[in-house]
Amino acid sequence: MSKKVSHKKHAAKIKFQIVVESLSREGKLIDIARQYGINPNLITKWRKEFFERGCQIFEQGSPAQEAERKIGDLQRIIGKKEVEIELLKNFLGNLSSR
Repeated sequence: MSKKVSHKKHAAKIKFQIVVESLSREGKLIDIARQYGINPNLITKWRKEFFERGCQIFEQGSPAQEAERKIGDLQRIIGKKEVEIELLKNFLGNLSSR
């Protein structure tokens, strides 16, 4: 019988916090890993990902800017739908009064 290994999912904020702490703190990775109850190799993996993909944060704009853009898009769609609904109400009202 094989033992199933469960992998715990860590939130992005926690990963980021651990990576930043591992880069800014003079402590050893093993100490940080013990503090958070994780394997030191996991911190090394997260640091590698951070250095490989960290620049994407600045390329894509801030999450707040992206959220504002999406909200603006949704507001435009809602506005168009409201106009369409009013046009349909007027059209159906005109048909029923004939």
